[in-house]
Amino acid sequence: MGDPDVLEMVQEEGESWRSGASGGWRSRAPRVDQATPGARTPGDVGGPAAGLPGTFAEWHALRETGSARRTVPAWVERRSSREADRCFEIAEDLSSKESSFLINEEPVSAKRYNLFLRRRLMFKKDEQSKDSIFFRDGIRQIDFVLSYVDDIKKEAELKAMRRKEFEQNLRKTGLELEIEDKMNSEDGRTYFVKIHAPWEVLVTYAEVLGIKMPIKESDIPRVQRLPFSCVLGPLKLPKNVKHPHPEYFTAQFTRHRQELFLIENESSFFPSSARNRIVYYILSRCPFGIEDGKKRFGIERLLNSHTYSAAFPLHDGQYWKPSEPPNPVNERYILCQNWARFSYFYKEQPFNLIRDYYGEKIGIYFVFLGFYTEMLFFAAIVGLVCFIYGLFSMHDNLSSTEICDPEIGGQIIMCPLCDLMCDYWRLNSTCLASKFSHLFDNESTVFFAIFMGIWVTLFLEFWKQRQARLEYEWDLVDFEEEQQQLQLRPEFEAMCTHRKMNPVTKEMEPYLPLCNSIPWYFLSGATVTLWMSLVVACMVAMIVYRLSVFATFASFMESEASLKQVKSVLTPQITTSLTGSCLNFIVILILNFFYERISAWITKMEIPRTHQEYESSLTLKMFLFQFVNFYSSCFYVAFFKGKFVGYPGKYTYLFNVWRSEECDPAGCLIELTTQLIIIMTGKQIFGNVKEAIYPLVLNWWRRRKARTNSEKLYSRWEQDHDLETFGSLGLFYEYLETVIQFGFVTLFVASFPLAPLLALLNNIIEIRVDAWKLTTQYRRPVAAKAHSIGVWQDILYGMAVLSVATNAFIVAFTSDMIPRLVYYYAYSTETMQPMKGYVNNSLSTFLIADFPNYTVPSEKRDFTTCRYRDYRNPPDHEDKYFHNMQYWHVLAAKMTFIIIMEHVVFLMKFLLAWMIPDVPKDVLERIKREKLMTVKILHDFELNKLKENLRINSSEFAKHVIIQENKVHLAKSSV
Repeated sequence: MGDPDVLEMVQEEGESWRSGASGGWRSRAPRVDQATPGARTPGDVGGPAAGLPGTFAEWHALRETGSARRTVPAWVERRSSREADRCFEIAEDLSSKESSFLINEEPVSAKRYNLFLRRRLMFKKDEQSKDSIFFRDGIRQIDFVLSYVDDIKKEAELKAMRRKEFEQNLRKTGLELEIEDKMNSEDGRTYFVKIHAPWEVLVTYAEVLGIKMPIKESDIPRVQRLPFSCVLGPLKLPKNVKHPHPEYFTAQFTRHRQELFLIENESSFFPSSARNRIVYYILSRCPFGIEDGKKRFGIERLLNSHTYSAAFPLHDGQYWKPSEPPNPVNERYILCQNWARFSYFYKEQPFNLIRDYYGEKIGIYFVFLGFYTEMLFFAAIVGLVCFIYGLFSMHDNLSSTEICDPEIGGQIIMCPLCDLMCDYWRLNSTCLASKFSHLFDNESTVFFAIFMGIWVTLFLEFWKQRQARLEYEWDLVDFEEEQQQLQLRPEFEAMCTHRKMNPVTKEMEPYLPLCNSIPWYFLSGATVTLWMSLVVACMVAMIVYRLSVFATFASFMESEASLKQVKSVLTPQITTSLTGSCLNFIVILILNFFYERISAWITKMEIPRTHQEYESSLTLKMFLFQFVNFYSSCFYVAFFKGKFVGYPGKYTYLFNVWRSEECDPAGCLIELTTQLIIIMTGKQIFGNVKEAIYPLVLNWWRRRKARTNSEKLYSRWEQDHDLETFGSLGLFYEYLETVIQFGFVTLFVASFPLAPLLALLNNIIEIRVDAWKLTTQYRRPVAAKAHSIGVWQDILYGMAVLSVATNAFIVAFTSDMIPRLVYYYAYSTETMQPMKGYVNNSLSTFLIADFPNYTVPSEKRDFTTCRYRDYRNPPDHEDKYFHNMQYWHVLAAKMTFIIIMEHVVFLMKFLLAWMIPDVPKDVLERIKREKLMTVKILHDFELNKLKENLRINSSEFAKHVIIQENKVHLAKSSV
């Protein structure tokens, strides 16, 4: 037997819902904030009777068609009066947290509906589908989730009051909330607040945020395939993945034009990314009370105070399997299968699907990373060709042949590399280093340096075109104008006690006087300067380490006869360079770890006005520091090491204690290459391992700790809760990592032509690592809009200009290219082998007797002279040890080369930038076409609406005239 009251209520409510104003469930169903914890998902509720709906959603669909009026569900018949009484008893015993979600003053229909829901929702959670992303009614989709843990500390009552006030204010905005008691969570201690944005809230805030929605399917054909695109077939994705939706003409959503938009289904009209963006906008501005005389608001402040432990939108479902009805299509699964798999490393990325699921801001990052990787392919090919040229020409290099020749290099005695402890050494001991040096210091070095100057220009210009095309495809053309008033940070609004008139909008807006910000700006500048000085101090410490270790290694290797076999491979120079570079890399990581936290705190104290200003300020601080941190050692080796050494008998000293470092007789380029390889490769390997392992281990540990109750209680929101959070600055660090890599590829590429190849291989892995961690290991980030890569683009342009100068100076001063060319054209006396005798020519002679007593080696030798790398007069010259004429010739050639190379590259850069338009012609035409069609569609809509209003008004006027005439006629007839 069934409860007659319930049966009667179901029939009456079915009739009232079916005959509602909009004919639908959503328009008449009141909020159900008081759903009892522990209930079963309606999608799992159903009776086994043949011909009856198995789920509440199916029962609702039958009710909409009218067939439900003739059939009473079996599950209602099975409800006994005893179970109904138990429902009322539990409802009366609701906790204060649960009862805070009850609607106090409800209309009669709402009370009847709530009674109905209380009776039908009393099901155990362990019978509910773990992957459900709906409220317990199985209809309203969860758009956002808040979580908190019971707190037994002194602040527990204050936090509970904040939560209650905050949640009440959320309900006032129209959001619908449903709470899950901690007993229903797997860890037995976490409450979850599920949030749903109904249609009225979505359309209201879609208009506020200026979200563009489709009004008509586009008649503009997609970009035609290239003639050779068939060759790229294996790299392509299926069309339904690459283009999941057709292209539309769009317009900013407005409520009074609601009929204009292509609304087939209200529940799926707004994509999930737009829904969670709207909900987060409300959460970030919702007040929760007044403290210390100031209005407090925003979910971020509540998260910082641990009032809530997390706030996040839900993923669509599991990443390893598609969703089952009634859940919508699982885009997370599609992304994981077609994007986050490492076996798909050669495939293109599904950019439109990424944008639909994660929002434009994350989407544009992956577009940039993919485009940068594509462009690296061409630079990597050219760099590899240059390296292969150096490899094949190594044995034909006359300079290294002379150094390795026992009759030439073996007979040249070199001056000691340190005071007292170091002994004289023979030039052929650096044979291996000279051969390796030729790999990167050869004729192709100049060509590759010029090529990279052109490549970086093409990369940036073509990226501007790709970005312009993306703005059109993703409806971001007018983004800046739309979002100008929508990016105020809640923290800025909370701190502002002044308001002023905005000259553009003529509205009052929060205003922070400059005098309040100046102290923090000074503190910020001082902090950044202090940390950059600390980096320089660490670099000086590394120089001291290298000098000390070099002397130790040199004396140790001379005294140990057992090391004679490895002396040719592990020379003191090579050993010091390797250990110093590795230690320097460790110091870089340590400094970077601490500075990241300090820079974020300093930026918050500056109280930036908008999120864009916050990110720009943080970007500037982090980039300046990391630029100095990662590149300072490379700049030192490239431009300072070995340049201010002095000469034997008159060396320069660091702090009057340590003698300045000297370069290898083959030049400092090989050491710069070593430094670059270790720092660049180490950073990329460390970054990828950290990005992959760190969230994986944390998530495993959270899942392990959470298993207190039955695993059947491990719901969709709990699974996402146990994932790592991506954070508002997640993309910031991804961009920073890419830009630092871009610096290694461009600033010092003349010393290491394989840098683009290493960057290419790293980025191929990086794309899939980022996709994998974002899809499987992180909570779903809140969708955000962006029309460009922001301030990073300006940084890239600055580094591109700087790279021309650095590579020109590396070729001129760090490599041995210019001295060889000067010798070839001006000083060589050999016609058959012009470079013969170059090694001897590049070394000057010093009389051992001229050594001061405190620098001469302790062991006496029968040598009278030793050689050192420089262009100076011999001991028997009247101006002994002064620079000779060849030195000035070489210096003039170096300066001439720098001027010519810079002017040639800059001229080509400016010509290319002028020739390549920022916006492609076809994109301009498409933008104009869409604007024209949008204006036409809006005009026709308003015109038809006006005609309809005029027709209605004229009809009503005609009726009014007829009524008046009838009244007059009746009055006359009565007279």
